[in-house]
Amino acid sequence: MMHKQSVDFFPGYGGLGDTAGRGNGGPGRIPHRMLGSPGRGRARSSLRMLLGMLRLERLRADHAPALLAFERENREYFARTISDRGDAYFAEFASLHRARLAEQDAGVCHFHVVVDDRGELVGRVNLVDVEEGDAELGYRIGERAAGRGMATAAVEEVCRLAATAYGLSTLTAYTTLDNVASRTVLGRNGFTVVADATVGGRPGLRHSRRLGAEPGDR
Repeated sequence: MMHKQSVDFFPGYGGLGDTAGRGNGGPGRIPHRMLGSPGRGRARSSLRMLLGMLRLERLRADHAPALLAFERENREYFARTISDRGDAYFAEFASLHRARLAEQDAGVCHFHVVVDDRGELVGRVNLVDVEEGDAELGYRIGERAAGRGMATAAVEEVCRLAATAYGLSTLTAYTTLDNVASRTVLGRNGFTVVADATVGGRPGLRHSRRLGAEPGDR
């Protein structure tokens, strides 16, 4: 199943701002599991700190309640910049979640939730259409966590997982031309523009990163 996606499909990221996250005990709270790995060098010190404050969890069946709550809470926020998922997505969420897990079990996709240091689900980051060492990257960060550098850190960590856990060699991502925040996140993580593209009927760019190279290497 092809999952044509764009990182514009996952808005809400940017610099290291002061936007507050969700409090403890909300519907997005899930158990603590694996921590991310820090980056290297002075230029990546902020990412090192952030990677100690968030983790990626591979999608599981028990993520469903928190993930549905996240999507409901951020539905209006996401719809400001992208097409709304539609009522059917929420009505059929349970079956869609099972389908995503089946695709993951088949090895054609790797889905993750982004969890902050308080155990709150604050985003998603996915690798889809895995084939011959390549996959397409997509992500979204919720409104309450926007502006804290979460997207940059989450992409850093999923790139590490892609190379080490999933054995991938390259990642591809798409943005619209006017999504400066998205393009910045990719650039900070070593992605380069390789071609023009059309994204949702709008002018866009295709980005690529060769895994195993540090961001900034060419």
